[in-house]
Amino acid sequence: MDYKDYYKVLSVEKSASQAEIKKAYRALAKKYHPDKNKGEKGAEEKFKDISEAYEVLGDEEKRKQYDQLGSNWRQFQNAGGGQYQRQPGGGYSQGDYGDMFGGAGGAGFSDFFEQFFGAGGGGGFGGQRAGRATQGQDYQAEMEISLQEAYDGTTRLLNVNNQQLRIKTKPGVTDGQTLRINGKGGPSAGGGANGDLYINIRVLPDPQFERKGDDLYTALPIDMFTAILGGDAQVNTLSGQLKLKIPAGTQSGKTLRLRGKGMPHYGKAGQHGDLYVKIDVTLPTNLTDEEKNLLQQLREMQAARTAHV
Repeated sequence: MDYKDYYKVLSVEKSASQAEIKKAYRALAKKYHPDKNKGEKGAEEKFKDISEAYEVLGDEEKRKQYDQLGSNWRQFQNAGGGQYQRQPGGGYSQGDYGDMFGGAGGAGFSDFFEQFFGAGGGGGFGGQRAGRATQGQDYQAEMEISLQEAYDGTTRLLNVNNQQLRIKTKPGVTDGQTLRINGKGGPSAGGGANGDLYINIRVLPDPQFERKGDDLYTALPIDMFTAILGGDAQVNTLSGQLKLKIPAGTQSGKTLRLRGKGMPHYGKAGQHGDLYVKIDVTLPTNLTDEEKNLLQQLREMQAARTAHV
């Protein structure tokens, strides 16, 4: 049985904070999750290693025990395994050779984990026995929604670990945002609380709108005559169509701002970002000879007026 370097498994330093460990675990668990790597045995084993490493390093007490074991590993292994007992001076010496932390079994983790943390990760230094209640494993899931659904808020039915869960998002949810559902993760082998479910939201690209924070950007094609003379144009928003007044002499590329017509501010009812509308002037095609002559006359009139200025 080989020593398992859980810090290396999660690609973190030994000095990493609990938040850094959790972030590393979530990223790796998402990457190697069996649902995303179906049929890939290597990914499945990697996912198990990642879960096992987080089971230890994500729990401050287990991490402390694991760190204390560190340099004593070879001594313990050569002695055939055993239980380290805390001595009055604060160190550890080998006592009766049995289960390191009491118990055996485990929840599908390696022999190394089972030997030192017992079934379900229970037990500990100083003669503690297995069976101590520990929180179950956290689960990861991904939920894809459209930009319109992100604007309105939506509901999805997700099947997680043979449970059908109704997941509701608030208006304004962002791409990459993570929702935490308490108690909907894995069960605890020691009778403790269930783990949590973390749902990563993926907002799909929209063909008409680009989102930057809570502001939206879109393009509006208008004809040359509306751009020159001014007029009204219909513009789409995520809350429906609006009539937009185009000022006379509007240049192609000019951006008009519609306040409060962007995305809702998440968790803040009635507050929205803005919608920025970029004007795209389209030129007429297939002109008749008469129309071309009229435009030629207009050009000559413009040139003459400019010459006298």
